[in-house]
Amino acid sequence: MSSIEITKDTYLQWYESMLLMRKFEEKTGQLYGQQKIRGFCHLYIGQEALLAGAMSVLRPDDSLITAYRDHAHAIAKGTHPNAVMAEMYGKVTGCSRGKGGSMHMFDAENKFFGGHGIVGGQIPLGAGIAFAEKYAGKDSVCVTYMGDGAVRQGALNETFNMAALWKLPVIFVCENNGYAMGTSVARTTIEPDIYKLGIPYGIPSSAVDGMDPVAVHNAMNEAVDRARAGEGPTFLEMRTYRYKGHSMSDPQKYRTKEEVESYKAKDPIEIVKQAIEANKYADEKWFEEIDAKIKGQVDEAVKFAEESPWPEASDLYTDVYVQKDYPYIKD
Repeated sequence: MSSIEITKDTYLQWYESMLLMRKFEEKTGQLYGQQKIRGFCHLYIGQEALLAGAMSVLRPDDSLITAYRDHAHAIAKGTHPNAVMAEMYGKVTGCSRGKGGSMHMFDAENKFFGGHGIVGGQIPLGAGIAFAEKYAGKDSVCVTYMGDGAVRQGALNETFNMAALWKLPVIFVCENNGYAMGTSVARTTIEPDIYKLGIPYGIPSSAVDGMDPVAVHNAMNEAVDRARAGEGPTFLEMRTYRYKGHSMSDPQKYRTKEEVESYKAKDPIEIVKQAIEANKYADEKWFEEIDAKIKGQVDEAVKFAEESPWPEASDLYTDVYVQKDYPYIKD
């Protein structure tokens, strides 16, 4: 059981935060179809419990790093939806000043360190962030998210070894949604129980129901307690599902509609809503008010992005090097 109690307020916060992630991503998909958002775009719809359950455990001074399916992570960690939407539009008011787009969100103030397009590239970086926190004498932790395809990268093994050896305060989370792009886990690994990859390194590892924020909360809380106590890393395989394709250009021919519908029956937002209703934590009026609030936040984010300015051409030369007067050749 979690050392952080799950209360009425926890359930209400889970519902509101997951609904914001869901509605924001649905609007993102619409805007992509209208070509308001360009480039690659990977939606998080269906996986919201992984973040809701984690955020009810983590502190603001804890760090988070992930791959390129990152809009919801940024919002969950505290980045304003306006800044996330503006970033996808490529506007200068975006959290990465319009230079990162959908795949490269970054918010140092809220300790969200990306948004990384290189598959598995964030894994050693997450360990590095954890090392920095430990070196500074802090008890904060770094949660490092990755997809099920990233665990086949050699960097994972190198990082696991180092993190275990140095007892780094890092929690590795595999968001196992069953498919690395369009290829099922069963076709790409001899060991389908991904969590077992951490066992040879002496890292406490387990599988978690990623569709249930309660299960995520409890598993994350145990891992966080270990990390803060100086006992080192944990590896959690959170078994989840994405209702949309790998990216907006994915025709999804590798899975059946029946499979998708079977997972929608386990929708984490509906599960939390049913728990709230069963425990009489809120009435229908509250749900209506939250729905209206979320719609307003999403509409505001779109308006903000639409009205924000584009970066100046001179911005090409900023945020590249620490040296402010770096001698670029501009001829």
